[in-house]
Amino acid sequence: MSIQHWFFYASLALTLPAWAQAPAAPDAPNAPQIAVTLEQALLAARNNLDVSLTQRAFDAARADVLSADRAPTPTLTAKAASIDLQNGVGPGNALRDKRIDKSIGFDWTLERGNKRELRTRSAQRAAQAAQADLDEALIQQQLATAGAYYDLLAAQERITQVQAIALSAGELARTAQRRLGAGDVSQQDAARSDIEAQRAKADLLAAQAERARAELMLKQVTQLTGALAAQAEWPAPALLMPQLPEPPVDARPDVRAAVQRAEAAQAVLESAEALRKNDLTLGTSFDHYPGTSNRLLEFRVQMPLAGLFGNYAYQGELGRATAQLAQAQDLLDKTRLSAALDNRRLQQDLRASSERALTYQNAIVPRARQVASMAELAYSKGAMPLTDLLDARRTLRAALLEDVTTRAEHARSLAAWQLRSAAPAL
Repeated sequence: MSIQHWFFYASLALTLPAWAQAPAAPDAPNAPQIAVTLEQALLAARNNLDVSLTQRAFDAARADVLSADRAPTPTLTAKAASIDLQNGVGPGNALRDKRIDKSIGFDWTLERGNKRELRTRSAQRAAQAAQADLDEALIQQQLATAGAYYDLLAAQERITQVQAIALSAGELARTAQRRLGAGDVSQQDAARSDIEAQRAKADLLAAQAERARAELMLKQVTQLTGALAAQAEWPAPALLMPQLPEPPVDARPDVRAAVQRAEAAQAVLESAEALRKNDLTLGTSFDHYPGTSNRLLEFRVQMPLAGLFGNYAYQGELGRATAQLAQAQDLLDKTRLSAALDNRRLQQDLRASSERALTYQNAIVPRARQVASMAELAYSKGAMPLTDLLDARRTLRAALLEDVTTRAEHARSLAAWQLRSAAPAL
């Protein structure tokens, strides 16, 4: 693990200083819970199948560099010529005495125009782009993991909140039934209390189903098995400065990949231009021809006549390489623009979610609790009708559940900002 990764995970740990055991999944009471921290989930995401696929592409790109950085292989040639089918080849040993022109030689292709260096440079830039793709895949999978982790944590907390609401609604319904028997409440109020209790049970079932879905999403991105439970506390929201420091756009892996692909396209264009410099094939042979000489030496040179005869001078290769370079430049400009906008979106999301979470934490939830407590007291003394009590409870329920949602949004925004700001490079 690099120093950048160490500091990144340390910063996440500082934002989550206290750990609490998550509640067991209600739909699987006998399954042993595996408490997973955020750091454990992020580390597991670094080895999932999506990252593995990108790693394989990077390995293939590195192998392409080895293929490109080599000279053409020499060619061995052996031949038997001047075989006289009319008069025969004479008696004796076939290799030493018969009148057969035998030769063995080598041919080497001499590349001109710096072709080897250019194709190697192109392959290297492509490999560096694949490395940046791997870095981007790691960040994307960790972003997905952080989102799934906080969704699971939110679902667990919603179950806790809904369970408390269901218990309170059930107690109110039972009290209403006793008071109905004593003639203290009307049949309508007793029915309303029972409806609220049934509604709370239905909300609990929905919360349990939501938790199951969130657990499956976390398993999908981390490949962890067993009954998982998020073990963490929410990061504390704080008021942020009007302008957060913006990470440098060119440090993002997606931008670095686009830069390397543009440079690879430039090398491909230069390679296409180098095709105009024809390669030479140099060869030499040692000949043996009985009756003439046992030691004959041959030298030869071969060169394609492209550009000398005819009017084709690799215009097709040059045109394609030029178009691909323009395409790579356009993609780089688009990626830079998208990265800059994404950085600003992360800033806005973090600031807005932090302010919203603080509003719910400091203002809305305390007031909703206060209103609900006052309503409970007033209803117990007969100073408030049941409908007003139920309205106060519904307001508190909505405030508590929305508070969980705002905390989850803030936690996801903070994790995304930290991941993008760290921009780890392997």
